Amino acid sequence: MSLVLKKVDRPRELKWYQAASMLYGDWGTSKAYVLGLAFAIAGHASLFFLFAMNVLVILIGFCYTIICKAYPDGGGVYSSARHISKTLAVVGALLLVADYVVTASLSSVDAFHYLNLPHPQLWAIGALVLIGLINILGPTKSGNIATVIAIFTIGCLIILCVVVAPHIREVKISMPQGSFFSNWRMFVGIVLALSGVEAIANTTGIMVEPVKKTAKHAIYTVMFEVVVVALILGAAMNAIPGLENHAEDMIRVIAEHYIGPSFGKIMAFSLCFLLLAACNTAIMGLISILFLMSKDKELPSIFSSLNRFGMPWFSLLIAALAPILVLCLESNVTHLAALYAIGVVGAIAINLTSCTVNRELSLKKAERFVLGVAAAVMILIEMTIIAEKHNAVIFAGCVLVVGLAARSLGKWVEKVRVVVPAVLGVNVLTVEEAKDLMPLYKGSTLVAVKALSLPLLEEAALHAKGKGESVIYALYVEEKPPGWAYPTEVEPSLIAVTTLNEAVLQLEKLGITSVPLWTLAEDPGATIVKTSKELGLDTVMIGATKRGALERLLRGEVLKTIHQQLPSEKRLIICN
Repeated sequence: MSLVLKKVDRPRELKWYQAASMLYGDWGTSKAYVLGLAFAIAGHASLFFLFAMNVLVILIGFCYTIICKAYPDGGGVYSSARHISKTLAVVGALLLVADYVVTASLSSVDAFHYLNLPHPQLWAIGALVLIGLINILGPTKSGNIATVIAIFTIGCLIILCVVVAPHIREVKISMPQGSFFSNWRMFVGIVLALSGVEAIANTTGIMVEPVKKTAKHAIYTVMFEVVVVALILGAAMNAIPGLENHAEDMIRVIAEHYIGPSFGKIMAFSLCFLLLAACNTAIMGLISILFLMSKDKELPSIFSSLNRFGMPWFSLLIAALAPILVLCLESNVTHLAALYAIGVVGAIAINLTSCTVNRELSLKKAERFVLGVAAAVMILIEMTIIAEKHNAVIFAGCVLVVGLAARSLGKWVEKVRVVVPAVLGVNVLTVEEAKDLMPLYKGSTLVAVKALSLPLLEEAALHAKGKGESVIYALYVEEKPPGWAYPTEVEPSLIAVTTLNEAVLQLEKLGITSVPLWTLAEDPGATIVKTSKELGLDTVMIGATKRGALERLLRGEVLKTIHQQLPSEKRLIICN
């Protein structure tokens, strides 16, 4: 016996500018280290390689507008490759895991290089620990903070581009030397500005419709900023005399040279916080993909086990510790860049190839041709990385071996697992299912339960009886894990079912029939209000909050949200 899968209607609330902000947190931050790496690898010929990289960025960006249109309910590598092979989808997802791990490592250590602090890898490890501890509290308001940081950083970059523009004519350019293959290897060494575009494909399931338009606006906006700023600053970098040894903090050096030390510090601090926000985004993306794979039975169920704050605690532990382990073994930005590329390039190559060969997708011939060309380019880049970057191959191989082993373990456990049905005596309903039963169960009171509270249930029973009613609707809001990934059909957690079952039994003892409701949401307060409106219930009852000051700051106050959003004609009762 197992928990019953429930249909979850994912709210399509992600507007194009919100998607662009999220995309910029990954895609847009790449310039912080790509410029310095390009100059370290190619010197004054770097502008040619930056131009070639931006041509590739434009090609891949265009391809992902096609993918987002073709997969309006989620078009990341894990989703698209599943139409070809489940094993291929898992391999693609694990390569994305490798990408997220190194993104978190690279972003965090480069953040403290920009501040010119001693032992930046130790500061980075400390930051990763802090990010992990904060996220124990579940989905936070960090997205709003990241947006503010991104806007401020973009403002600083615009100022810097305007100032350096007149100096571009002073740029010193050298023609690339050596054979085509040696230059190809150098080009592959700076292909780092692609990660975020894979992440945005995964969010199409929550984008405002039409998805094609929303995704296109988000991708093109960020792509324009990435390409233009990278080329302008790349040219300005090549106009600085005697420049060397700044692979980790090139934009700060450009700002100091053209504007001054004070602006250089402002630029450094803004990029530091932007890179740390990117680190947090990578950790959330890693948690998200692990959670989704676990829900799809491709990883053991422990990866989707939630703590009381709605955070997959084991996935969070892995997402925080893996980048720390990488930094303990390797903290050089150039070497981390080599580890980084194999994951993102491999994932994109699998996604593009899967879409190209999937004849069930409704694609124009020209679109399929472009996807095929891009897939071939990405495969060539991946093959070059495999041939040239042996440490990257070992790293990606370790991720694949551990991931596939965990997958096999999860499949085996699923076969032999025995589910104890003691708490499964209650039929948990979604709000949509409850609407059909309302004529049979007439009541006007909604009780929001998060844990069994006898005083709350006793107060609710007295309130219902005082109104001459014998039915109460009990709602458990399970907080959606962070990130984009949760399947259309999910099962309530064991904690949710247990709590609702206990509430139903307790209310029966008090002479009340209870209708147990369950839903998955990001904002519990807003969801409680929405449920009361949809079911036409005029009273909302909830226990007094037990949250501390830090938790309220990071996650918001449920009672405050209910009080602000609940219509004046409805009654809110708080039970201490």
